[in-house]
Amino acid sequence: MTSRRDFFKLTGAAAAATVTPAALARLPEIVSMGTPDTQPPLPPPNGRPYNPVVTLNGWTLPWRMKDGVKEFHLVAEPVVREIAPGMKAHLWGYNGQSPGPTIEVVEGDRVRIFVTNRLPEHTTIHWHGQRLPNGMDGVGGLNQPHIPTGKTFVYEFVARRPGTFMYHPHADEMTQMAMGMMGFWVTHPKGKHPLIETVDRDFCFLLNAYDIDPGSATPMVNTMLDFNLWTWNSRAFPGIDSLNVRLNDRVRVRIGNLTMTNHPMHLHGVEFEVTGTDGGPTPKGSRWSEVTADVAVGQMRQIEFIASEEGDWAFHCHKSHHTMNAMGHATPTMIGVDHTGIMKKINKLVPDYMVMGERGMADMAEMEMPLPDNTLPMMTGQGPYGPVEMGGMFSMMKVRREQKRGDYSDPGWYKHPPGTVAREVSEAVAEPVRAPQAASPQGAPGDIEVTVRKPTGHAGH
Repeated sequence: MTSRRDFFKLTGAAAAATVTPAALARLPEIVSMGTPDTQPPLPPPNGRPYNPVVTLNGWTLPWRMKDGVKEFHLVAEPVVREIAPGMKAHLWGYNGQSPGPTIEVVEGDRVRIFVTNRLPEHTTIHWHGQRLPNGMDGVGGLNQPHIPTGKTFVYEFVARRPGTFMYHPHADEMTQMAMGMMGFWVTHPKGKHPLIETVDRDFCFLLNAYDIDPGSATPMVNTMLDFNLWTWNSRAFPGIDSLNVRLNDRVRVRIGNLTMTNHPMHLHGVEFEVTGTDGGPTPKGSRWSEVTADVAVGQMRQIEFIASEEGDWAFHCHKSHHTMNAMGHATPTMIGVDHTGIMKKINKLVPDYMVMGERGMADMAEMEMPLPDNTLPMMTGQGPYGPVEMGGMFSMMKVRREQKRGDYSDPGWYKHPPGTVAREVSEAVAEPVRAPQAASPQGAPGDIEVTVRKPTGHAGH
């Protein structure tokens, strides 16, 4: 299997004129990616020029040109994906990863995608949001025969409109998408577009979710809503890379949602506009400033902003349980419960028993609790000031003055100027002034907030 580095060596050393006709007649090379790290943007080696995207914890699939057609090769196959350091999942994906590689083309390109099926069952690919011939739409049984195990099918169509799209199976969809089969597709405009600005940084990622029991590695595909791992591109914090940008860069972030629920995506430190959906760029008159954009199931949202403030700015889903890793959702609330007496009795039977949730859940982020193998802590990750009590769909945008144009490397933690960090106040805090306490109906002070008189009949109504 060809690595991405080998592919670049191949394309860099052998121009089209030196490739033999016999080699061109074969299918395109299979390019695979093993590392979960964010790969640098892939500048187009041929065809129309465009500004490439950066796929968070992912990569862009290379292509070859044949008779003026861009040819790609996707391989549907079982993969092993590191969700975060300490946990790997047995998923299904494309070309070594879940999600599969991003496909980048230009408006007007004719594209030809070969799809080889190495899954244990048949599959198809639906090109979500594309305008194309009906027989290329990828709904198994309706638009095409299913792709049997071991077979290769080819899809061919023209990328008719610019925008951000997705690809995923339309065959045994509940299983295959729950196992991680999905990918991003970006069609760049072929020239200056009145609704599409030129940006300095262009990021994309998919929202997906899994239900994987602690200690196991394979998702439970029959889960409908109660997922326990909420991820971006099949990565959970602290395994999600940061979005590293230069101060005053114009930044675009493309977010697609293939989970079973909506996600209000919230970015700290800036206001942004929603400049595109899977229907294409939004009219300028429909845009307004936001700090949170809801991305519903099967939708894409494209946001843009100027990174005008230095710092490490949180970026996360605003559903609080989506920024936590595997946990039991049926655990009772224990806040305020005094465990003192019961602790002694339980420790006689279970010497390692620990109190959980008596003062809230933050203590659990600091405890060195033993975990099953291949499981992530519920809240994890360290920041410069201590534990970052987040997991799941959480990362950050790192804005730096010294970040060079085109440099996507992690600049490390932000060094705050003196006097700009929230700090403890040393002065004593005075007791608050309270209003006189109201008397109870019996004339003595009480803690009754609401007195309810139930009607005994209709008299006087």
